Formats: sequence, C-alpha cells, structure tokens
Amino acid sequence: MRTKNVLRITALAAAAVTVVGLSGCAASSSGSTDAAKGTYSFWDPYPQYDASSAWGKLVTQCGKDAGVTVKRTGYDTSDLTNKALLAGQQAKSPDVLLVDNPVVSTLAKSGILTDTGTNGLQTGSVAKNILGAGVIDGKTYGVPIGANTLALYYNPKVLQKAGVDVSSVKDWASLTAALAKVKAAGGKGITFSGINTEEGSFQFLPWFWGAGAELTKLDSSKAEAALQLWKGWIDKGYAPNSVIQNTQTTSWQEFQSGDFAFGENGTWQKDAAKQMGAGVITIPAEDGGAAPVPTGGEFFTIPVQKDTARYAVTKKIVQCLSSGDNVVTTDNTLNYIAASTTLQDKQLAADSSLKTWVEAVQAAKARTGDNLGVKYPVISEQLWTAVQKAESGSASPSDALQAAQQAVSSKLSN
Repeated sequence: MRTKNVLRITALAAAAVTVVGLSGCAASSSGSTDAAKGTYSFWDPYPQYDASSAWGKLVTQCGKDAGVTVKRTGYDTSDLTNKALLAGQQAKSPDVLLVDNPVVSTLAKSGILTDTGTNGLQTGSVAKNILGAGVIDGKTYGVPIGANTLALYYNPKVLQKAGVDVSSVKDWASLTAALAKVKAAGGKGITFSGINTEEGSFQFLPWFWGAGAELTKLDSSKAEAALQLWKGWIDKGYAPNSVIQNTQTTSWQEFQSGDFAFGENGTWQKDAAKQMGAGVITIPAEDGGAAPVPTGGEFFTIPVQKDTARYAVTKKIVQCLSSGDNVVTTDNTLNYIAASTTLQDKQLAADSSLKTWVEAVQAAKARTGDNLGVKYPVISEQLWTAVQKAESGSASPSDALQAAQQAVSSKLSN
C-alpha cells in the first residue's frame, strides 16, 4: 500500500451501495461487435507510466499477442475507483480494471465484476493469502499483479552504538528491550504511522494480528495487548509523539534522519533504505516468528460486459500481463513481490536481498480476507479511531477498543 495510493475505502464502500445489482447490465465501451478484433479498454492506477514506458509497452504488446488493440488509461487510485463505480452505473465499464486489492470487494458487491468461473481466469498458482483479497462468498474476482507489504527497517549504526545485535530481535519482548537500550544510549527507538486514516490501520495490523487478534473482535484481550504495546512505547519515549499524526511518508522521513533504530515501512522504500545503509527484518509476532502483515498491491479484474464473447480475449490480455517473466519484471519495477511461490523463487534467484520481503509476504494477510469484504472499511475506521484515542491518552487501550467494537456492531447491524 504505497502512500500515494492510500484508499478512501470507507467512502468507496458506501458508494458501492448505490450501484448494487448491476451485474449483467454493463456494456462494452469499445464499440466493437467482433470480440476477436477491435479495441479493448484497460484502466490502471499508474498514471506515472505513459505509452513509452516499459509498462505501457507491455500492455500494448499483450494486446497485440491477443490480436487486438488495448487502449490504456491511467488514473490515481481513488479517482480510478470512483470512475469504475460510475462507469458501472452507466454501463460503460472498461474491459480490464487493475485496482487496489481492497477495492475488489467493493466493486464485486456493486455487481460490476465477473468472477473467475465466468471469465475463465486461472488462479491455481497464486498464493492463497494474496488471492484472499479477491475472494468474496467463495467466488474469486480477479488475479493479483503481486503484493507489497510492511517490515521493520533498521539502522545498523544506531543499533551498534547501543550494543544491540539485530538478530536478537525475535519477538515483542526482545524488540522492546532493544528500544530501551537505544534510548539509554542517547538514540531514538522506533517510528511508525499511527495517523487516523487507513495508513494507521495498515501499520497497526501487523501488531494486532501478531498478537493473535481478529478483526471481527476489536475488543479482545489480544487486541488490547497490541495497542498497549504501541502506547507503552510512546509513554516510555521509545517512539515519538509524532507517530500519532505520522503518515507513512513522514514516518519514513523521520527514519531517514538517521536518528532512529527502527522504522516500520513498506517495500516501496527498499531502494531508499539500501542507499542509506539500512537493513530490514520481518515484523515480529508477540511470541516470535513473522507477524502477519497486510497485503498491498493491485488485482486484475474483468468487469461485466453485455457482449460476453469479449471475455475470451480479455482473459488472454490479463494472462499475458499477470504471468511469467512479464509479471516478474513488472513486480520488480513496482517493488512488489510476486503472487506465486514459483515466481517469488525467480525473484530471489535474481536478487537475494528480497529474502525478508518474500518471507513477509508469505506470512501476510488480506485486509478484506476472511470474507470481510465491504465490512472491512467500517472495521478499519473504528480501529484507527481506537488507536488514536489510546496513543493520545484520551482513552485507555481497553476502553478505546470496546468503544470501537460497539461502533462496528452498531454500524454493521443497520
């Protein structure tokens, strides 16, 4: 979940209600009546890449390989989702939509997307934890282009000065002990994004899930343990008060100052981290091992078309873009980890420094997984609200989480 692509998914899920029931109503926007010829439309969230870029050229080539012309348009993430919802209402959906993974459930609930049983896309090689964002009520609505996620970057110089061996950091207790040593040595401990937006939930989830908590029960003792961990770090000065309003970008800027021992951030910062000499480890679960981290990244989806014969060609285009060397090259460009273990191994063979990120992705979970779908935005908003209350001291972790669960139950029952 790159910072510039943060979703306003609460509003988007609400907007989805207005277009529920459109399944089977959309028509092709290409104007071609011959499904094996003509122009196929493709919308993606990469406006930074024009037709001359490697991505633009790949899209064009995959169209040629399928015997058609692909007309590609790039939009900012939130703009893309809004346009996709509107296009579904107006029966003008594109042939292919590449959307951020939490949006898949919103569009599927709106009746805009076909499932793989209808469009013929194959998902057998995709890791189930990455595919989970596209599975709603037992049906799969797309294939992932890859995944990005979170880990802990560390500054070897700060740790060395404090006498901390990063290999000793294996669980919450050992991480907290390391932070205490860093502070005692005059350094700064850890920075992260605890802002009251989806970024805050995204960054809290590894600790929440790492405690064994579940999004269906925000007020569990396990959830409280995770929130108390963050609150304790702030109270003891191991994390700065600025985390309360930090975005992932401002948090990264703090880490880049060179004063912090650890910074929670994503794959999208790995090149900058390498330049500053930082290392990376997986975020530890409470009792050890890699904590489940949320998956970012996009899904190729195929919207409903009146001319169902178009799906066969659309499938060829998507398979070309999402398979083999093509998708590995794209994932490397986007700083993503591939969606299948076979392709992950291929990435590792070419770049062994991706080992930690592959491990993180293999332990990851989809935010909308476990069939939460469009319930997730409601839950996430209350989760980040609880985190804010606890961080600021306006409520205890226990009280904040109880209020959050009550709000979720009320909103989802209406």
